[in-house]
Amino acid sequence: MAKLSDSGNLHQHISKQYDHELLDIRSRVLALGGLVEEQIESAVRALVEGDVELAYRVIEDDGKVNSMEVSIDEECTQILALRQPSARDLRLVVVVIKTIIDLERIGDEAKRIARHAIDLTQHPASDKQLIELEQLAAHVRVLLHDALDAFSRMDVDSALKVVQDDKQVDQEYESIMRQQISHIMEDPQSTPVSLDIMWISRSLERIGDRSCNICEYVIYYAKGKNIRHISIEQVEKDLSFE
Repeated sequence: MAKLSDSGNLHQHISKQYDHELLDIRSRVLALGGLVEEQIESAVRALVEGDVELAYRVIEDDGKVNSMEVSIDEECTQILALRQPSARDLRLVVVVIKTIIDLERIGDEAKRIARHAIDLTQHPASDKQLIELEQLAAHVRVLLHDALDAFSRMDVDSALKVVQDDKQVDQEYESIMRQQISHIMEDPQSTPVSLDIMWISRSLERIGDRSCNICEYVIYYAKGKNIRHISIEQVEKDLSFE
């Protein structure tokens, strides 16, 4: 009887430790997300304020994002190798691995914005151009924040809303791109500034896309459905029948 009791206690201990590991990787994803949000906020502030020192700090701090991504990935690998997770837990680990890849790449986009912010101190953008970028950045930051919130709660409805709201970001991005092309055609000397604006806009648009990716992973975890390459209308229709 003692041996059976000891075996039961051991199983319970291992189970609790496993649950803690799953909770830990989710918490660490949100910590990484928080760091990436700070990177975006700092990069945009460096851009708007012409703060070269802050821009260089964003570039330097990208190493912290990379290190966190690698560390979480290693923990996920350990869970896969040692725990042999069940189907639902396996989906969680897969979602975490995919999410941290997107967060690391969002960090890369923040670094790119910071680099272009440094370039623009040499040939400043107009107030109108900066205001438009700041507005686009504000919408993108909301998307990322809401995507991370959806991840924290594995909330399908919140995830779908982020995917829907990304349409506004796409429209703003396309508007900025058209304006900069017009500037270049009308005044070739504006090309360096316009190109920096276009690259920054592209980075912001990509952050929006990667925020949507995170929401797709949330839906995959909660519903077991891979919705990549499916229209949002079709996704909503499919989920409504469940």
